[in-house]
Amino acid sequence: MTPRPKILLVAALLVSSVANAADAATSATTQPGVTIDQARLTRLKFTKMPPFAQPLPFNTTEADAVLSALEIFPPENPWNIPVDNWPVASNSKAMIAAIGAAKPLRYNPDMSFVLVPPSQAKINVRLVAYADESDKGPYPVPANAFIEGWPANFKRDSTTRNLTLDDVQRGKPTLDADRHGIVVDPVNRMLYEFYRLTKTDAGWIAEQASIFDLASNKQRPDGWTSSDAAGLPIFPSIVRYDELKRGKIEHALRATFKNTRRAYVYPATHYASRKTDPNLPRMGERFRLRKDFDTLKFSPEVKTILEALKRYGMLNADNGIDWAISVAPDERIPVLHDELRKVKGSDFEVVTPPPGYAPPK
Repeated sequence: MTPRPKILLVAALLVSSVANAADAATSATTQPGVTIDQARLTRLKFTKMPPFAQPLPFNTTEADAVLSALEIFPPENPWNIPVDNWPVASNSKAMIAAIGAAKPLRYNPDMSFVLVPPSQAKINVRLVAYADESDKGPYPVPANAFIEGWPANFKRDSTTRNLTLDDVQRGKPTLDADRHGIVVDPVNRMLYEFYRLTKTDAGWIAEQASIFDLASNKQRPDGWTSSDAAGLPIFPSIVRYDELKRGKIEHALRATFKNTRRAYVYPATHYASRKTDPNLPRMGERFRLRKDFDTLKFSPEVKTILEALKRYGMLNADNGIDWAISVAPDERIPVLHDELRKVKGSDFEVVTPPPGYAPPK
């Protein structure tokens, strides 16, 4: 046998160890309902975040490289734990029926964001509505901060495709929209999210501002809203291009429903309804695509989304279109409407934590 060169042998052993770690220890249960995705941790361990000095729009190859190396919340955080083995809620069928079993799965190419370096200057944002349930600034909002839907949702619509980013930042075509703004500092693992973020001649204003520490499981105060009605962060739930290109989403998704209940369940902190029907979803309610749903007939992008819905599920985050998930408005992501609509509400089930589950601290 010809001896292998030492450098090649070391490289082969490294690749082998990574593969074995991902295959032999795909998951490890630490307590009831908490499964640590070891394959995700292994990937993050061997992915180095490239340095950057200027704000990066989410829809760039430079941002893809940074996002691929960013650990969003600790491993045991509810956004990151698989729920494919969680029990089905006793009223699952009734809740699915109340929402609409025949209604299709839909998506919004809505939640855009920008990555900022640690050196990004922090500025004041005037809060005009929910200051008492907001985290105090200043905030690292860059001049090129994206507003919900930019760019794909605007560029694909003949009535808005000629708008510029500055137009959208200033409220065109209308101020009567959620206008979420999301800023991520990946080096410091900090997240800044705004509701109705708008640029004016006097500076930026917003109705609400939330700050999340992506290195911590710490919750914002109980009873507080965020830029979403459930009080949840949006960024950890977004379906991104780098994930679809990699062929794997490693977190729960964000979902909206038209009719919700006057209640919330962990990790949500807030509700936005007067309705008390126990078969309406609470904010924070978790839904999972059934294990027996066949994903093989779908395109690679949609199959990746559906497999994530089987493993991690989706959390009720806000009032809106029934069975709608959030996807980055990235023009590199193909239009997914026709395929996703083949999935119906009846293909989902409501899941609940097993006995003994305790939220992480």
